[in-house]
Amino acid sequence: MRVILVSLLMLALAGCASNVVTDYDSGTVFGNYASWAFAPKGEGENFTSLDGGRIESAVERELNRKSMRKVEQNEADLLVAWQIVEEERLERTGVGLGFGFGSGNFGWGLSSAPPIREIEEGKLVVELVDTDTDRVVWRAASRRYLNENQSSESRRKLIDEVVADMFEKYPPGV
Repeated sequence: MRVILVSLLMLALAGCASNVVTDYDSGTVFGNYASWAFAPKGEGENFTSLDGGRIESAVERELNRKSMRKVEQNEADLLVAWQIVEEERLERTGVGLGFGFGSGNFGWGLSSAPPIREIEEGKLVVELVDTDTDRVVWRAASRRYLNENQSSESRRKLIDEVVADMFEKYPPGV
């Protein structure tokens, strides 16, 4: 009985695990920040991708909820930098096993695993940079991934959920 109770407790705790990991500079007074802007694009980046537009809209919505003002880059207290970090994962389905009966005979079969396939996924990382010190003061990384098989609507929904989870933990300690 104890084993069952412990197992159920562990399962419940695993279900409560966060989909976002955050880190911050503990010496920073986050109450001093009132304005923000997006960090300039990297060299060679002249456009915003579809996912980039979704991310920027979600970040803007969440910072507005925190009563922070979006201003020009040279007037901002914080710069928001984001990136989608690409990761590759190997996926294999498994081995099939079957049993059967027919006209007095017994038979069985075993199939080998199909080829392993690579899946490219991307996790979202958002950083807030203090414009006076040019140092990252807060960082959030998603444990949920975007992949190439998701529809536009599911990508938008996932990005909205992940960014909301991220900024739920900003400012830290609140």
